[in-house]
Amino acid sequence: MRDQDYRDLLDLRAWQPQRVAEAASARRRRPLRATGRQLLIIAADHPARGMIGVGARPTAMANRVELLDRLATALSRPGVDGVLGTPDVLEDLLLLGLLDDKIVIGSMNRGGLQGTAFEFDDRFTAYTAQAIAEMGFDGGKMLCRIGVEDRATADTLANCAQAVTELAERGLMAMVEPFWSQLVDGVVKHDLSPEGMIRAISVGQALGATSARTWLKVPVVPHMEQIMTATTLPTLLLGGDPVHAPDEVYASWSKALRLPQVRGLVVGRALLYPPDDDVTAAVDTAAGLLEET
Repeated sequence: MRDQDYRDLLDLRAWQPQRVAEAASARRRRPLRATGRQLLIIAADHPARGMIGVGARPTAMANRVELLDRLATALSRPGVDGVLGTPDVLEDLLLLGLLDDKIVIGSMNRGGLQGTAFEFDDRFTAYTAQAIAEMGFDGGKMLCRIGVEDRATADTLANCAQAVTELAERGLMAMVEPFWSQLVDGVVKHDLSPEGMIRAISVGQALGATSARTWLKVPVVPHMEQIMTATTLPTLLLGGDPVHAPDEVYASWSKALRLPQVRGLVVGRALLYPPDDDVTAAVDTAAGLLEET
């Protein structure tokens, strides 16, 4: 962004809050499946859960102007279809005029803050289905961590099921991100084994009164061929924190993208904060992995 863009954004935020709704109403929209290839969605909902670290950089996402600048770069690249974010981020992008002709997914439950005593309590603290519809967005994403020893999971499941139903009633995508999880030495750990992932997918895809509008969001882990046999639903691959060498990450994505259920990528930190900080190159590499469908 230019410095003037930043100053204009600050002034709009302070003095013209009505411009958010106006920008949403005026936004040019596109169909969810406007092309014949897999989708690439940029994720930017991590800070709302207190997750501002990337790899060895504990405060990488702390600077909002830098985050918006990286998002602006990513969204400008050919092959990027849209963005996933919380209201604060998406409204900044709206006011900057960066969401025309993009798929926009609202992040819904951000209440299970990273590292807190209530982390498994994934309450819906951001978008509602009604708010997503009113903003003219394309769907809602929900985290569904199934804490095998935490009673808060029952409420998470019920609330996710309600959100799936309410999104479907409005003709909107419900993007469900399921994990089979437990607390280990005070830290939430996901079971990424084939059995753990299949259990999570099996529960997540059955939430709500209909699965007609449900998409899954799952990590790329070993034995993806076996794991993906658990579902017929369209599935997007999540990128996660870039802890491995980029070449290894891209190779694993490329292999998983060839599976018939997989319809694209939802990636945030790995593309916005690559090890060499070259957002353009990282995004272009990911876009180059997408397959015709």
